[in-house]
Amino acid sequence: MNHIAAGKAGNASGESVGGQQRRVEEDLTARVLASFETCTDPRLKQLMQSLTRHLHAFIRDVRLTEAEWEAAIGFLTAAGHITDDKRQEFVLLSDVLGASMQTIAVNNEAQGNATEATVFGPFFVEDAPAIPIGGDIAGGAAGQPCWFEGTVTDAAGTPVPNARIEIWEADEGGFYDVQYADARIAGRGHLHSDAQGNYAFWGLTPTPYPIPHDGPVGKMLESVGRSPVRAAHLHFMVTAPGLRTLVTHIFVEGDPQLEIGDSVFGVKESLIKGFTEQPAGTPAPDGRDLGTAAWARTRFDIVLAPGEA
Repeated sequence: MNHIAAGKAGNASGESVGGQQRRVEEDLTARVLASFETCTDPRLKQLMQSLTRHLHAFIRDVRLTEAEWEAAIGFLTAAGHITDDKRQEFVLLSDVLGASMQTIAVNNEAQGNATEATVFGPFFVEDAPAIPIGGDIAGGAAGQPCWFEGTVTDAAGTPVPNARIEIWEADEGGFYDVQYADARIAGRGHLHSDAQGNYAFWGLTPTPYPIPHDGPVGKMLESVGRSPVRAAHLHFMVTAPGLRTLVTHIFVEGDPQLEIGDSVFGVKESLIKGFTEQPAGTPAPDGRDLGTAAWARTRFDIVLAPGEA
């Protein structure tokens, strides 16, 4: 990032570029665009030519210096080096630039009262353990017990039976199970709605946590004065035949991080839910003995939009 700072002395705008120089730059863009004309895939051709136009326009707009170009290549190389089967730095980069949320916005048009979608995140795992309705996903992870309940319906309000509900979350220290040193599974699972579309499970009251910030994305955020912290949330992915797959979160009403900002821009007002604190000794909805522990509860009614799952 020091290279980028050093490059700020360069021309900050293309406004003073002379006619001859402008023609040189425009000619290069035209030649690169022409190189894709033989592409037989119309969509791929559109993507590559549009990318070229925007990328060249950015370079010309900011008058990108060679030092800044080298720093950008170094940044992307470092992102590749730190990426492995448990960490995807490029997804993290997409998230903090708002590209992930913009892609979600484009691909999940608002439909009436359908539940809004938000970012998928890098910590989903296939084949999470199955739990019954009322089961517990915590798996021994540290945190305050929380009872989650709600319904799954379609846009007309008709209950959706047997919808598959995937849930995953971090522990109170901000870690997902894939970040643990051992291979234990915690804070994740899946269940199905009942014949009336109801679901319920035990998890943990979500808490704010930082995204992984020990790599190039974290250094970038530090350089620009941005927080890596995500607002407290729990992930949902809900699928049912004939309905649009929903990937979303619920956020905790009153979480101070909501005012500061979510580092990946995932918060939507409709997804902020009240979590009611239950004093120790309050009877649990399913009769579970929580001993002397305080717990919380919340409700999240899910509405799936029409479309193929």
